[in-house]
Amino acid sequence: MTYREQLKALSNELLALQKPILVLDAIKWPYQYKVDFLAHGGTRLPPVDAAFYEKQRLNFDAASTQAALRDLQQRIRNSLGASDPLGLMLQQTAEQYQLVVDMLQHRGKPGFMHNSQKLYGSASDHLRGDRKTLLELSERLTHIFSLPAALKLNTAYPKTIDAETAVAQLRSRLEPYFPAGAIKVALSDGIVSDASAGGDTLKVNSQAHFSALDIQVLEVHEGWVHLGTTLNGRAQPWATWLSVGSPRITAIQEGLAVLIETLTFSSFPNRARRISDRVVAIDMAERGADFIEVYSYFTEKGLSEGDAYTIAQRTFRGGDVTGGSCFTKDLSYVRGFIETVNFIKSAILSDAPQVLPFLFAGKVTLDDIPVLYQYHLEGIIEAPTFLPPMFRDLNGLYVWFGFASGLSSIDLNSIQQHFKDMFTALRSH
Repeated sequence: MTYREQLKALSNELLALQKPILVLDAIKWPYQYKVDFLAHGGTRLPPVDAAFYEKQRLNFDAASTQAALRDLQQRIRNSLGASDPLGLMLQQTAEQYQLVVDMLQHRGKPGFMHNSQKLYGSASDHLRGDRKTLLELSERLTHIFSLPAALKLNTAYPKTIDAETAVAQLRSRLEPYFPAGAIKVALSDGIVSDASAGGDTLKVNSQAHFSALDIQVLEVHEGWVHLGTTLNGRAQPWATWLSVGSPRITAIQEGLAVLIETLTFSSFPNRARRISDRVVAIDMAERGADFIEVYSYFTEKGLSEGDAYTIAQRTFRGGDVTGGSCFTKDLSYVRGFIETVNFIKSAILSDAPQVLPFLFAGKVTLDDIPVLYQYHLEGIIEAPTFLPPMFRDLNGLYVWFGFASGLSSIDLNSIQQHFKDMFTALRSH
């Protein structure tokens, strides 16, 4: 069997083993819990504990799945070699799924958060190559996106689009990007967020309402990035594992999606604030706050009761609503955005912009990109088919991030002080 055939066979084994491991399905809550919580004025904890999760049986046998993943990890090492770059990606992915299985076995218990932190990190983690923590950066971002001007901008886009209309609009928007029949857009009752991409399907929460800007965000975030990278991964002839997302790729998937929102001017201040607020919520939960404390903190900060509940639910799903255990996945948006921006800047400054389209080659990490590009040159990794326009023609991206890199050395505080008097006068009228 050739190297390529071995790689594909081992990769396909991993795909089969991970298929029933559905993290979000295993930790979801009934929509009625939100209705009941808000009906009681946010004073009663949702009835979610370890016993609640035990009733939601996993779609797989944990012990045998763990054993099969360990065996596969060892066979990858033996077959492809201990230092083979693509083999190491496969090994790391198999190891991550072992942690995922262990995390799901501890739903509602402290062990859930411990595994979540190994997989997704902690709010107290430092950004790669920087002294700031995720929490410190997120608090700064929350302040910026909560300024009075940001609040005024948000009010111009009311949520008047119902879920069925949103489905129709998203189908129409995504038709030019994907070939007919390649992806599906459908209503769903079983997701926490307003919409979520899984496999080749964009699920829209049947209870949600959307603004025109929300639809723009979903088109590029869920469509261009999450669905696009899935289809690009499925087109890989040998590295078939690039079609599915393990926790190791979550930060870059979400960071890249937020970046595309920004580059297409689809995002808006309230959206950006929600992303940074989630880091603050996770930090509170990691430090022992319970569900009601997190919920109350955000209602006191001016969020609607519904939005505050959603942030708290996203934070405590899988954990313990009384405190001491939470789900840290939502750190991925801020972490991934910053790290992806820095990666693009570094690729440009290192005279390697040709690697940038491979951010979309499948479900990848930043460290994977140079390796995948080298194997592309050898004919093992396919270049991505579905690419946002700015990654199809890199000229504009190069200029954008070239300017960003050049301007980063300027002292913004001095500039802000220079214009402060003019802005103060503007606010007084």
